[in-house]
Amino acid sequence: MTATKHVAVLGGAGGIGRALVAELSARGDDVVVLDLPVSLERHRPPVDAIPVDIHSESAIDEAMRALAARSPSLDGFVNLAGYNSMIQPLAETGTEYFDDILSGNLRGVFLSTKAVLPLMADNGSVVTVASGLAHYIRPGHGSYAAAKAGVIAMSRTFALELAPRIRVNIVAPGMVDTAFVRGGTGRSDEGAENQMDMSRYTATIPFGRIAEPADVVGPITFLLDDASRYMTGQVLWVNGGAYMP
Repeated sequence: MTATKHVAVLGGAGGIGRALVAELSARGDDVVVLDLPVSLERHRPPVDAIPVDIHSESAIDEAMRALAARSPSLDGFVNLAGYNSMIQPLAETGTEYFDDILSGNLRGVFLSTKAVLPLMADNGSVVTVASGLAHYIRPGHGSYAAAKAGVIAMSRTFALELAPRIRVNIVAPGMVDTAFVRGGTGRSDEGAENQMDMSRYTATIPFGRIAEPADVVGPITFLLDDASRYMTGQVLWVNGGAYMP
């Protein structure tokens, strides 16, 4: 019988996060969700939850203290936090927006990963969710792509520096049909029309469909589990065959 794992999911109230939390809970893991207060209100998790804003280092530190009081030793940490609310040419992108996207998608991963490390058990696994856009560059996504490329480089650096005690791997999905494509859970009107031409995007995917949250959950759980115990610093590209690096 598989032993219970203690896992924290940052961004666990989002579309992929909710599917992941449901899967981990169903198999008997002890799961804690960290997310924006408004996201936790809109999508109240069926597990313990801790509010946090990854833009704030003090808020992250406070959340990690609350997590330590509940789960002083973690087997897994999944960082799903991320958002992008505009599709626009990089040359027309304002500095304020660029800084916000780098803060939320790159700086926040740095701060939260660094802060959670003292809680990680030996042989623990950190899984960071990046994006296929980090390498498969498309027009209009420059700020987000730059941030996610940084996330991959940073996660690989953590992997080298923390081996062999902790594994750090990355999942990089293509587009997933969640509130993310409408600006992000807790940061937008989740019922708004998304800015992407979905039919045009779908035509580029050999599988012929946009990913669903469940398509990303499997690769994440694989990287959390002992089945991937000899993997670190790796990127799993999850895109239905649209990008094959």
